Amino acid sequence: METYFYVVESIDGDYANLRRTDVPSDDLKLVARALLPEEIREGSRLKYEMFEYSLID
Repeated sequence: METYFYVVESIDGDYANLRRTDVPSDDLKLVARALLPEEIREGSRLKYEMFEYSLID
């Protein structure tokens, strides 16, 4: 399994826009907030591994 890193660019209701940070990309990924840690905020950094998102410092 691969590991991907994201930053929360914006939160819009039940969805969050994530931008990948481990590779150069301007594309945003729309993800349901139910799949993300409850405590995310705009600017939060996330790790996606084994089909799960987790907050990183």
